Amino acid sequence: MTLNMTLNREQTISLAALALLLAVCAALVQYAMQTRADAARELAERQEMVAQLEARARANGPGRSVAAAPAAAFLDAPTQGLAGAQLQAHLAQTASAQQAGIVSSGLEPTKREDTPDTIRLQATIEVGLVPLQAILHRLESGTPYVFVEALTIQPAATAAGRPPEDPLLRATLSVRAFWRRSGS
Repeated sequence: MTLNMTLNREQTISLAALALLLAVCAALVQYAMQTRADAARELAERQEMVAQLEARARANGPGRSVAAAPAAAFLDAPTQGLAGAQLQAHLAQTASAQQAGIVSSGLEPTKREDTPDTIRLQATIEVGLVPLQAILHRLESGTPYVFVEALTIQPAATAAGRPPEDPLLRATLSVRAFWRRSGS
């Protein structure tokens, strides 16, 4: 009888292990099928997006031109140096409209990845926070197109009479713009 019970116990444990193994295999198969279905759905979505982009590109065809930036988007000067001076003047005008004082400004050397029509400028201005926001907005939303690539802000020397909610700041801007060679 002990031998019979031992066999039943061994058989029960073996059957339980087999059932557990089958359950794990079934779960793995289900997981693999779900992953494949998700991948197929994502592929179909991407193919649909590509088809839409191709249709849009065909609609713009070789006979139709893509809208270009207006002439006012570029600095217009015969030389790169004059274009840099125009960018400095534009920045000075934008800053003075917000009662900001330019401490210093100067052209930066172009970077290796820059195109030949790129003008870079670094300027330091003393301004309050609210006017600084207005200057940045005007630079990046107006013409010529100016891109603020870096901005460093530090508290300026304490100025008497400034409200604490709008302290005087020293902001250093690194900006970039593009120029078109003019015929003049």
